[in-house]
Amino acid sequence: MGKGCITVTKYFLFLFNLLFFIFGALIMGFGLWVLFDNQSFIAVLQESSDTVKVASYILIGVGSLSMAMGFFGCIGAIYEIRCLLGLYFTCLLLILIAQVTAGVLIYFQRDRLKYEVSNIIKGLIINYTGQNRTTEHTWDYIQRTMKCCGWTGPGNWSENIVISNSSNLYSCSCRNASLPGTDIKEVGLCQTLSTEFKTPPIYETGCMASVEKWLLDNCGVILGICVGVAVVELLGMILSMCLCKSVVQEDYTKVPKY
Repeated sequence: MGKGCITVTKYFLFLFNLLFFIFGALIMGFGLWVLFDNQSFIAVLQESSDTVKVASYILIGVGSLSMAMGFFGCIGAIYEIRCLLGLYFTCLLLILIAQVTAGVLIYFQRDRLKYEVSNIIKGLIINYTGQNRTTEHTWDYIQRTMKCCGWTGPGNWSENIVISNSSNLYSCSCRNASLPGTDIKEVGLCQTLSTEFKTPPIYETGCMASVEKWLLDNCGVILGICVGVAVVELLGMILSMCLCKSVVQEDYTKVPKY
């Protein structure tokens, strides 16, 4: 490989690792958001299942590892240190294998994951009291914004401890604004008026259908991101191997001493 080609490869690899460092920081930040967030669907799942917390710790670990890899990759590329380049290639390969394995496991365990999420949401609905609990308010926000009611349908709310003991209560966040009825409230349990029909003015679609629709609508974006990450990792592996093979002898005198 010519000297000019080596130089181009070196700086391309440096730029790649700089981006890898930034992506690692974003992944770690996302993991921290999942761990500490209390205003989204994640908060609903997190309080009822340790799986989400474990996933957040994994994201933080992967992000931290990616940042470290990006840093050492930059050092190895600029100063042409074969051991760092080889270590960088090995770590990238392991991460790629782990990602593919995780994707396969999620695909084949999708029914089990769907079942677990359903149990979590149904348990939240059954024990819903309308008090100032973060998860309850988050679920109310989901029902309002997605214009849905319950998980599989409004019938899930009939299992609620409070509603099952009263014939004229319903979830306020299920309120369909296009239908006549009581004043619209964002959280808690609302009471139907005596002048209303037997069916309260609520949405008839379950949130499971809305979530699945959102996933289908954004499936292309999610898949594109996954493929893009895999391509970037393969590119980094190729560049690191090319540069590693071109380094005949390591010159550690170029590495700054502190």
